[in-house]
Amino acid sequence: MGPPLLFLHAAGGAGQWHEFHELLAGRFRVYAPDHPGFGGTDEFGEVEDMSDLVYHYLDVMDRLGLDRPHVVGGSFGGWLAAELAVAAPHAVESLTLLSPAGLRLPEHPIADLFLMTPQQLGAALFHDPAKAAGMFPAEPGIDDILAAYRDMSGLARFSWTPFLCNPKLERRLGRIVAPTRVVWPDDDRVVPIEHGHRYAGLIAGAELRVVADCGHAMYFERPAEFAAAVTEFLTELTGASR
Repeated sequence: MGPPLLFLHAAGGAGQWHEFHELLAGRFRVYAPDHPGFGGTDEFGEVEDMSDLVYHYLDVMDRLGLDRPHVVGGSFGGWLAAELAVAAPHAVESLTLLSPAGLRLPEHPIADLFLMTPQQLGAALFHDPAKAAGMFPAEPGIDDILAAYRDMSGLARFSWTPFLCNPKLERRLGRIVAPTRVVWPDDDRVVPIEHGHRYAGLIAGAELRVVADCGHAMYFERPAEFAAAVTEFLTELTGASR
């Protein structure tokens, strides 16, 4: 089965098992829960903000019996993963952050996804327009529209004000003790790569890996490359620990 790996999803993709998950599952026992209010989950009204979401996931880890899992998070889920590793440093075996939000860099702002049309959103998220067309059909069905609305509502619930960041997170990143890899697409038009350099610079021992020819929808656009970036890192760690 392999070591446990907790995957924390981005604003999109809840409720689905993707090629990226399948590739990770070849080496690890992958847990990929939906955040409260995303996908088909209940609202969990008591989970009101990012700090509540962190404690929600600490409870989830306890209920699942996950003792020091590898934690991997993408975008919004990467921000959550970083906050989790800050709040409970010794509960995380390793940390892999895939183009995480969470930092406030006024000179390099995160793009406002809420103001974009579906066409603009596809262009912002993907390097390859053909991949964007596959994810954002020209004539989406009612189920597609409702699912997207629910996920964007969930994102707004946790990140509307301040927008997709915690201004206090930057000064807390030094609490992270887990080995950390930060992975970024080279054509990220949502979260600028400067955020990746800041994360890697503030987490002790962290390294930044860049994946070429890819946009912010990284593990949708290039699942094999991002799965390899995660698997190689974790395999090096587990090999060293043996």
